[in-house]
Amino acid sequence: MPIHPARLERTPEGVLYSGAFGDVYHSRDNALGQAHAVFIAGNGLPQRWQGRERFTIVETGFGAGLNFLATWAAWREDACRSARLHFVSCELHPFCREDLARIHAAWPELATFAAELRAQWPVLAPGLHRLNLDAGRVTLTLFLGDAAHGLARIDARADALYLDGFAPAKNPALWSERVFHLLAGLAAPDATLATWSVAGQVREGLRRAGFTTEKAPGFGTKWQMLRGRLAREARPLAVPEAATSGRHALVLGAGIAGCTVAERLAGRGWTVELIDRAPAPATGASGNLAGVLRPLPSLDDNRMSRLTRAGSLYAWRRIHQLRVRGLALRADDCGVLHLGRDAAQEVKMRAVVERLALPPEHLRFVGVDEAAEIAGCAVANGGWWFAGSGWVQPPSLCAASLEAAGGRLRGHFGHTVARLGYDGGAWHAHGPDGSTIASAPVAILAPGTGIADFEQASLPVVSARGQVSHLPAVAGSAPRVVVCRGGYVSPAVDGLRCAGATFAVDDPDPGLRPQDHAENLQRLEAMIPGFGAGLGAGFDPDRLDGRVGFRPASPDRLPMVGALPLPDRPPASAARGLDELPRRPGLYALSGYGARGLVWSVLAAELLASALEGDPAPLERDLVEAIDPARFVLRPLARTAVRE
Repeated sequence: MPIHPARLERTPEGVLYSGAFGDVYHSRDNALGQAHAVFIAGNGLPQRWQGRERFTIVETGFGAGLNFLATWAAWREDACRSARLHFVSCELHPFCREDLARIHAAWPELATFAAELRAQWPVLAPGLHRLNLDAGRVTLTLFLGDAAHGLARIDARADALYLDGFAPAKNPALWSERVFHLLAGLAAPDATLATWSVAGQVREGLRRAGFTTEKAPGFGTKWQMLRGRLAREARPLAVPEAATSGRHALVLGAGIAGCTVAERLAGRGWTVELIDRAPAPATGASGNLAGVLRPLPSLDDNRMSRLTRAGSLYAWRRIHQLRVRGLALRADDCGVLHLGRDAAQEVKMRAVVERLALPPEHLRFVGVDEAAEIAGCAVANGGWWFAGSGWVQPPSLCAASLEAAGGRLRGHFGHTVARLGYDGGAWHAHGPDGSTIASAPVAILAPGTGIADFEQASLPVVSARGQVSHLPAVAGSAPRVVVCRGGYVSPAVDGLRCAGATFAVDDPDPGLRPQDHAENLQRLEAMIPGFGAGLGAGFDPDRLDGRVGFRPASPDRLPMVGALPLPDRPPASAARGLDELPRRPGLYALSGYGARGLVWSVLAAELLASALEGDPAPLERDLVEAIDPARFVLRPLARTAVRE
């Protein structure tokens, strides 16, 4: 469902107001005072988060973010605060960044926090958005869309609940029994709640969902507010892997999959043993000069569409954060043109843009003339314009990730893992001579196509050979943006532009082939007619340089991220879902990225690190299940159950 941003409106008294719902966003008396008195103090904070490793809050209506900002500020002011603060919130009609700046100006005491929030403010697209704030100590997981839809798909365990939104009479859907039951399903043991509403239907709905409530003195002109606690038994807490591992992990493979997960774990206090057979990181498929980082939309906004959108948006946010820290990461969100094959496909691409109605700064349709103006040269067709996307140099992303990991990373380069064994509650990486390279309770397999060498993986991974052609290029020459259509061509990067890439399954040839260069050049000529005429001898396939890489691909084109299943025949109950499948202790995979390593890697790393820590997931539950490596075990079971 498209996201329709909120309009900035105020009452004659200057109170933030929604004409769509006919109600104010906060107390007319003192908005910040309400946040402290009702939501923070109403949930027993700051006392309840003190001494905790993490504390998670789930909110039903983000609005302009005042409750979040006030909570973040209160957390920062508390010397005994939890090590980490997670805030999960839903918002159907978010404000745009510019309007947030105008709204936040009313609270100068929150200016520093508000500025950091706005700097990370996401594209207003539906779904979950993960924002890493306060040097990673505070995480905002924001669902844009209907709260009932989001709460059913969010994976989190809430220690405190903020029930905020327009009055029940104005917005009954947000105060429905369905929402209350979903909140109860997200609640951790001893979870509390607080809200300014004491309406009878609210109290009865919460009681039916398993909460006990009591009225308390209200704030300002409201005489009363409501506090509550989960009375029924909560869903048992899964013990985070970090609790038993001492935050220590092996990561096998130093491409973008391994380097990004090493950084995400190190940022959470883990010690990481990074092992690669090469003498340096990013020497395999992650060694290309430039790769494309952009989404792939679809008319029905299917799983691929949602996953590539989420992956692209999160990756660009993390890239900007790493560069702000001064890390030398080569990337340029110059924009990506995805051209249609012909007029018929242009019609379909236009329909996708109209159906999804995403913000134009993320996706819009451009005709052939505007596409040519954007590219700086003639192009074959019009198509999609992703203004916020662009190219990334994978080796620089790997290097920046490892530098950000700092002293918590131990590199073991030039070591071949001949065997991975499990003994004494730990995984041991053994070299060809039987010696132990490194050991840890948690092991993450991210060795690209080499994952097929580990008998513990048992994944349907195929090797896809890709050849990229390097073309001579003058800085500033056309195309000025990335152009795609069956392949891609980059702008000039260090005197070269990349064109490619071929995709050949089970082709082990490591050498450059003139016929593959010719294939890349043929696609380039189809995108940008006459492009080769200006290259002269540089257009000769027999004289071109380039690079060959081998990428792990999955049968359904989706990545494989998560705990690996046991090889034994699963119990019959496993047909009911992935949660029933037994897994190998402490063994995880990051694989199946195919040609979308840049799109998947950063978000997949955040997802796996969150799972290991017991943090809220940065992806909706159905998408997490869609990329679970065990899905290939579950599908045959489901077919058997249907036949029976």
